[in-house]
Amino acid sequence: MTENAENRLKKSASPYLRSAAHQPVDWHEWGEEAFARARTESKPILLDIGAVWCHWCHVIDRESYENPEIAELINQLYVAVKVDRDERPDVDSRYQAAVSAISGQGGWPLTAFLTPEGRPFFGGTYFPPEDAMGRPGFKRILVAAAEAFRSKRAEVDSSAAALEDAVRKSEAFAQARAPFDAGIVPAMVQSIVEHFDARNGGFGHAPKFPHPAAIDLLLEQGQSKGDAQLLEIATRTLTKMAQGGVYDQLGGGFHRYSVDERWCVPHFEKMSYDNSELLKNYLHGFQVVSTAKSGESNGDIARLFRETAEGIIAWVFDSLSDREHGGFYASQDADISLDDDGDYFTWTQEEVRAALPAGEARIIEEYYDVGPTGEMHHNPAKNVLWIATSEEEIAKEAGLNIDNVRLMIARAKGKMLSARKQRQTPAIDRTIYVSWNAMFASAFLEAARVLGRAECREFALKTIDLIISSAWDEGDEDKGFAHRVGGEKIEGMLDDQIFMIAALLDAYELTMEQRYFSLAEDAMRLTIEKYGDAEHGGFFDRASDAAPMGGLDVRRKPFQDSPTPSGNSAAAIVLERMYALTGNARYRDWAGLTLEAFAGVAPQYGMFAATYGLAAALRSSHALQVVITGAEGDARAAALEAAANSVYRFGKAVLRVTPQILSSDLLAPALKETIPHLDANLAQAFVCAGTSCFAPVADPAKLLEMLSSAIPQAAAQ
Repeated sequence: MTENAENRLKKSASPYLRSAAHQPVDWHEWGEEAFARARTESKPILLDIGAVWCHWCHVIDRESYENPEIAELINQLYVAVKVDRDERPDVDSRYQAAVSAISGQGGWPLTAFLTPEGRPFFGGTYFPPEDAMGRPGFKRILVAAAEAFRSKRAEVDSSAAALEDAVRKSEAFAQARAPFDAGIVPAMVQSIVEHFDARNGGFGHAPKFPHPAAIDLLLEQGQSKGDAQLLEIATRTLTKMAQGGVYDQLGGGFHRYSVDERWCVPHFEKMSYDNSELLKNYLHGFQVVSTAKSGESNGDIARLFRETAEGIIAWVFDSLSDREHGGFYASQDADISLDDDGDYFTWTQEEVRAALPAGEARIIEEYYDVGPTGEMHHNPAKNVLWIATSEEEIAKEAGLNIDNVRLMIARAKGKMLSARKQRQTPAIDRTIYVSWNAMFASAFLEAARVLGRAECREFALKTIDLIISSAWDEGDEDKGFAHRVGGEKIEGMLDDQIFMIAALLDAYELTMEQRYFSLAEDAMRLTIEKYGDAEHGGFFDRASDAAPMGGLDVRRKPFQDSPTPSGNSAAAIVLERMYALTGNARYRDWAGLTLEAFAGVAPQYGMFAATYGLAAALRSSHALQVVITGAEGDARAAALEAAANSVYRFGKAVLRVTPQILSSDLLAPALKETIPHLDANLAQAFVCAGTSCFAPVADPAKLLEMLSSAIPQAAAQ
């Protein structure tokens, strides 16, 4: 490898790629340079796709890509290309589909063998350097794949072309269109219920992922239909996750997933996109439990949900955000090095006792099940902190007042967090991705409403303004939002457009600033024109005029929630919201076309398409809008607004209209028509759904009752 070749990755904006700059492999970034070299030298391409937070990506780096013997093989036989899946989700998604078709599994690291044209002919995930764990060794695979490419080129090209055609057909969902059927919602809910783990909460078996959209769908249907079973499933799942080791009990925020069924031992990386959606879950769960019939258990659960939401916010402000300029960072790594496994987050009994006075240590050891032997296989003395017993049980056994126990635990957690911060901290990927930032901005705006957190509102708006100024090119608006703030520009994708439109609508509803609404309309127009499939419905993940991707450049319509909400399902939700605010039938028509595009296959996906279920529910019942009028500073109007914000109804918009806003003509078009004789000086609330509004109410209790019932949505169908 030449000295210049090493510098290719040193110049990358991706921290994952930069981390490989020292490797003896002659890496290329994804691009035409690599493909041209492969064609010129008639070599296959070795494609490695991973992420800076991915533990096994670092393992294969150390075991294979830093191994001089293996690196020499790669450099001799292949053109090597390394891709950051966060930076290039369009590349990752296509090769994940292809490798899954080849090997039956996907994930990271993704290891694929491509023809010089970028068509995959073999692949898998992690390979050990030598034969081990039932997996063929990487050395053997490298030689065998290169030999197959050399000696059986025609056969390789034929099978690669057939695989490309299969991926093209499956990813475009060409045969999935069917009439929209609202019955998909109860069917999807039933599928989720059937996978519920009644003992531990959550869905399915180990490894266990949170599935935030499925939780929201259960909360939405449970609340709107008055179904106590669905609410119990959702709240039990949220409770078990919040009490488990998958939640960082000291620093806040959720790790990516649990390796066991009990939510106890996690994979310790923390992702922006997981925490934004889980923050929404806990805010919604808090709303549902807080507005339910009073009871001591409801009060305890509400407190847990609020504390968990506050914990996510605290972690973000502490570790995952640029407080000065705005922006949510991408992720926090799990480990300091490959020699540990979550050591930063876990504790030995001796470490607990060194950080706390004896009395507090005894309480914490019981509360978090800390003992001489913990849960971590690589270091049996390490304990994952999870809530093993209740504060009430501790108080009862110790003969202490419950409030004193809670205070002791809170103080002890603060001391342990301070002690933990003395350890070397896992790395933060400070990349600001537009789609993930939009998701978190929406979550923070919701936290501002539900919890009254003004600093969440301020930071979310600062972040949205940062993206507008940095990722929306006013000189070239036809490109829409870029994928990343900073670094070499990467063209935006469907998720960047859709989640930013959602965040802009959230910002408009909270501030009534017309600029947010106008930009949302501009971005939606562009998305329909550049990403929409007018013939078959739905949206492609890349714009019709996007630069050639190279390689497996097939048109793809994202449908499954994996791991972020599906871009198409999220688009249907945004379009329904746009229709509710504007009355523009084009938005509702496109929402219907998008739902129809996947109606034929949606039942097969179950909880993995729960965002589609939410979109279908919104389509069937119409978005609720609550318009609160009254002069600025009017206490009665403030009470009505607080009541409206306290209730969870999916897609609900709360708009605070003062006389100044009304006179400035800042009300969205559909609302101006629906409420033509609005007196903004009176403190009252109008609940609207579809094209009709109910009689105004001035009593917060009556508003609460109206929003908590199924009446508003049912009446508008």
